[in-house]
Amino acid sequence: MIQSLVKRLAWLYSLVTLLAWVPSWAQSVYPVKPVRIVVPFAPSGPVDILARTLAPKFSEAMGQMFIVDNRAGSGSIIGSDMVAKSPPDGYTLLVTSSSMGINPSIYPKMPYDPVKDFTAISQIAASSLIVVIHPSIPARSIKELIKLSKSHPGQLIYASSGAGSAPHLAAELFLSMAGLKMVHVPYKGASPATIDLMAGHTSLMFNNMLSGVPNVQSGRLRALAVTGAHRTSALPELPTVAESGVVGYEATTWYAMFAPARLPRDLNDKLNRELVASLKIPDIKTRLASLGVDPFPSSPEALSSYLQSEIIKWQKVAKASGAKLE
Repeated sequence: MIQSLVKRLAWLYSLVTLLAWVPSWAQSVYPVKPVRIVVPFAPSGPVDILARTLAPKFSEAMGQMFIVDNRAGSGSIIGSDMVAKSPPDGYTLLVTSSSMGINPSIYPKMPYDPVKDFTAISQIAASSLIVVIHPSIPARSIKELIKLSKSHPGQLIYASSGAGSAPHLAAELFLSMAGLKMVHVPYKGASPATIDLMAGHTSLMFNNMLSGVPNVQSGRLRALAVTGAHRTSALPELPTVAESGVVGYEATTWYAMFAPARLPRDLNDKLNRELVASLKIPDIKTRLASLGVDPFPSSPEALSSYLQSEIIKWQKVAKASGAKLE
């Protein structure tokens, strides 16, 4: 009787040990099935192109398909919310942009907390915006633009890719720091905004590099400056806004990878290592350069801290500009 009980207890102990070991084993061989990378924007935009550039490298390196799934809507909220509510098992990831740090400032009701409901994996890349104007505008530098605007307050019209977008708030930060007044015309995307600017219906725009650089190189638009802290390799002769007289100005569009909250640390580390390694591959670096973005990998902790600082920064800009969306 006692021997039978001892055998049963030994069997039960073995079973408990096995069950405790299985999750660790499953994580060590991750992934064992396809992984979905949610892009909360429409196809063909910078975030989508970036995700589709990285996905094949992840697939090759990790032995499973990494599939890009576009879930656009509400300024990236729809796709991001889907990831926030997914299991934290590493099979649903999010590649998104600086909208992650901006949306809490302009949407009064968010279905998720961008800090608490996600696990930061790594920043991917960063890019300046480019300040472009219609060639008919008599300004060839930021200083001349400021002078022109102050002599004609409220007469210059600036376009953006949408109310509450990164280009919109980057422009509002510039206007606030330079003490200017301009009229804002939001569009549904960078493409229609750029088309109207080239047609002369608006005066200027804080544009993404992907849309802005080709039109500057063709002469259809004139570039005045870039918005980042440093000059960009795409147009190295172009000064920053800060260099041009608005000291302390910086607005960077960034791209990063997240997972649902409570992702196991070993999976986070594994994904982080693979992302960092992918960004060192020569053809990936070339592709990013063609998009006007620079690789900028980070630790999970650095991305988490940066996201929190971005939320605070854009809250101040949104409050000053009155930018709010329902």
